[in-house]
Amino acid sequence: MHFANNCLKIAIFETNMTNKTIVVSGGTGLIGQRLCKTLLDKGYEVRILSRQLNPSMDKRIRSFAWDVSKNVVDERCFEGAVAVIHLAGEAIVDKAWTPARKKAIIDSRTDSVRLIYTALNSYNTSVKTVISAAAIGFYSDRGDELLSENSPAGEGFLAESCIAWEQAIDEGEALGLRIVTFRTGIVLDVAGGALPPMALPVKFGFGANLGSGKQWISWIHWEDVVNMYLFAVEHSNLQGTYNMAAPEPITNSTFTQALAKQFKRPLWLPQVPAILLKAVLGERSAAILGSTRVAVSKIQDAGFKFNFPSISSALKNLYA
Repeated sequence: MHFANNCLKIAIFETNMTNKTIVVSGGTGLIGQRLCKTLLDKGYEVRILSRQLNPSMDKRIRSFAWDVSKNVVDERCFEGAVAVIHLAGEAIVDKAWTPARKKAIIDSRTDSVRLIYTALNSYNTSVKTVISAAAIGFYSDRGDELLSENSPAGEGFLAESCIAWEQAIDEGEALGLRIVTFRTGIVLDVAGGALPPMALPVKFGFGANLGSGKQWISWIHWEDVVNMYLFAVEHSNLQGTYNMAAPEPITNSTFTQALAKQFKRPLWLPQVPAILLKAVLGERSAAILGSTRVAVSKIQDAGFKFNFPSISSALKNLYA
């Protein structure tokens, strides 16, 4: 009987090890698509939650419908899955921050993760892990201060939205889930996001510092973002909140100079005045003029290795 019990334990262990089904929300986004491809290449089965029933993605990916505004999700997507990677949420700076827009930004993050938790709680699933995106906007504008995961939250809308976001994410702990939250910096990707509009004027010889140029940028190459999510999936001891940024944050001025060096272009224009950016972008200018310098020793101590720790190595790869 003792031998039979041991055999049963081994069988259960092997079943868990071979179950490689991951559910991804926000899987049709830029990072979502790159992450899904990497998971597939690593032998995982990938399912996505999407507002489109048949998005034009890899045919190996199964798509399940959800509508956060209607509080509806196809719970079959969680059947047999071991983890959920939650990336869904409205873009931050693409539209003016009207009261309605601010509410939409927060609701898209808090309501979506709560919908996932409601489904997991009501549906008998094998999901044990939820890995969620968050943002370094949690810290807000902090000057030269080096910020760890234990640093307190900042002030302003970016911080307020991130606080609400993380509070919703943490509700999964009550369900006995392993929760991993990544406070993400500026993701560098030539296919979209912040990099193309920042690089374009430099590429054509019209680059300039934004504001004083002294504000810190905590950036990260998209490949390290994807690898960090994979790292969290495959390391069950990882739990809690981690800064997701490269180990070498840089100032806006250094970033502009690095772009100029990459494109072999001069920098001759004066800086873009902060007052002008505030006039054009309003409250959203905080996302550009704010200074956020984060430390990543916590994820490094957990064993994660960056492929692109420096801005020069990242840009060289991105524009190869």
